[in-house]
Amino acid sequence: MEFLVGFFIAMAVGLTGVGAGSITSPVLILFFGLSPAYAVGTALIFAAVIKLVVAPMYLIRKQVNARILTILCIGGVPGVLLGSFLIRALDVRHYERMLFVILGITIAAMALYSLYRTFQKSKVAHRGERAIWLPFIGLGIGSEVGFSSAGAGALGSLALLNLTLLTPAQVVGTDMLFGLAVSLVGGGLNLTAGHYASAMLWKLITGGIAGVLIGASLSASLPARPLRVALSLWLSFIGLQLAWRGVF
Repeated sequence: MEFLVGFFIAMAVGLTGVGAGSITSPVLILFFGLSPAYAVGTALIFAAVIKLVVAPMYLIRKQVNARILTILCIGGVPGVLLGSFLIRALDVRHYERMLFVILGITIAAMALYSLYRTFQKSKVAHRGERAIWLPFIGLGIGSEVGFSSAGAGALGSLALLNLTLLTPAQVVGTDMLFGLAVSLVGGGLNLTAGHYASAMLWKLITGGIAGVLIGASLSASLPARPLRVALSLWLSFIGLQLAWRGVF
């Protein structure tokens, strides 16, 4: 079962560029019974591995802007450290319900925002590059990723679309590498601390490597918009279900 879950999640990431952490952590909590801390740790390591596998494809296609990526990582890397330490500092047994609510609302909100952005008309009317804000936004995104494993894809691409002059293809590639950077840091912390489900992780990765390569290859020929809509709707449902579990 874990092989198929890893395969389909990774394929969705390869096709749309979003969803590695947003999908994985709630699925692990709701369907596999992991605690929030272990689900986040497992999701971050899984996201780091599948993004590391597919990153060369974006580099070869010249879809990565190194300058913008560096600016974003200046805030993102300290942010993910902050978020990771925060979730590890909490007494999970006492705050588990609160973590369910926070994770659920965060995932649902980002999914709905991603859905809103998808249906917006593609206006490429920039007043100029405003990359000065990227370190601060990266700090917030990194903190969210470290705490919930979600946000790098949806929020990162949103920031790049609105604050830079990158083409849509460069936005996808640069955001994918940013997601890789913060996932490597957050995943590395959880890996060294042992905050992950070891047996489940390797099964997810085995299916995920094949899935992300297939998804990235198909992304050049399949329309991404319908896939993003379906993914956003499903994530909204799963996020609200997670929040409901924390309340009742």
